[in-house]
Amino acid sequence: MKYDFTSIIDRKGKDAIAVDVIPECMTPAVGHEIKVKEGFDMIPMWIADMNFATVPTVAEEMIRRAQHPLFGYFRPRDEYFAEIIDWQKRRNGVEGLEPEHIGYENGVLGGVTSALRILCSQGGNVLVNSPTYVGFTNVLNNNGFHIVHSPLVKDADNMWRMDFEDMEKKIVDNNIHCAIFCSPHNPTGRVWEREEIEKAMEIFKKHEVFVISDEIWSDIILFGNKHIPTQSVSEDAKNRTIAFYAPSKTFNLAGLIGSYHIVYSKLLRDRLLKESSLSHYNSMNVMSMYALIGAYSEAGHEWVAELREVIGENVAYACDFIEKNFKGVNVSRPQGTYMLFIDCEEWCREHGKTLEELLNAGYEVGVFWQTGKQFNGPWSIRMNLALPHERVKEAFDRLQKYVF
Repeated sequence: MKYDFTSIIDRKGKDAIAVDVIPECMTPAVGHEIKVKEGFDMIPMWIADMNFATVPTVAEEMIRRAQHPLFGYFRPRDEYFAEIIDWQKRRNGVEGLEPEHIGYENGVLGGVTSALRILCSQGGNVLVNSPTYVGFTNVLNNNGFHIVHSPLVKDADNMWRMDFEDMEKKIVDNNIHCAIFCSPHNPTGRVWEREEIEKAMEIFKKHEVFVISDEIWSDIILFGNKHIPTQSVSEDAKNRTIAFYAPSKTFNLAGLIGSYHIVYSKLLRDRLLKESSLSHYNSMNVMSMYALIGAYSEAGHEWVAELREVIGENVAYACDFIEKNFKGVNVSRPQGTYMLFIDCEEWCREHGKTLEELLNAGYEVGVFWQTGKQFNGPWSIRMNLALPHERVKEAFDRLQKYVF
């Protein structure tokens, strides 16, 4: 490979929550201070943060700009919009995207908050599939909206599917006019097929439901699957949907802050821009602009192609290992993202263990995974596989020997 996805990088003391704040974050899940046994180092497999060095062009663009000593007020460069338009066209087949359709967001969740405020009143009901990304739960609860869950279900092939009948019933029964749609889905890693998105959008159109589509994971698609932008399935979907993207998950740039929305409807766009401007905090950082330009470069396309191979190898290894060695643990093989969402209910019940006891057993041998309870998975564990393959193998060897 051209890029390095094998080096184990020491991130301690380099502002990484993934390795520096682990005990504080994990302790509430198990109810006591976490103790890693002597002889084991920490393997970070929880927060959605990759342990790979990002594509070099990100730093190169930032350094080039930093060599000029002034950082005053600015407007986004034409290159910023051009790179987004080219990225969406080449990766997702998007045609007709113009700079006016693109707007900066400090983060996807901040954008979701602004969108919620223009699409429904406080206290209003919002449809969300479950399992549910914890960020959606926090945003909805903290801003006074009421979550109505429509559970995903597994089919005969152990694949997560939307329950369209349940979604429609929940919409009607709860008088819902706003839905959060996650594509690819977090935390299950499901990459929706065109027909599935079309069916969901037909239901939303029928009942006049506006859609907030989180597509932040859309670049990390595995095993030959393809991301279908929600706005692309019909003209109505194009104008019914506020979509959010970012280079942060793709290139591990969360610490630089910088997402963007795509909104084709002028009405929705004008209202969203007005709402997000009210706090005066939704302003682009000049360095995050150059980071995106560097990320969405030709080198970025090459880097992501290699990244997907590496993550695909890790996902296949992990899922095969679980199926072969961890009886009573169920995993639906994700088609995108670098997260696993494993169901441990059968194993826990057979062994008389709580989920917290299982989590703690992993922590004690340095495997820092994440409780799925906050994602509405009462017996689930979420695992990050975006780290060198040798570390993934080490983690699962420890789980086999000391935990399961």
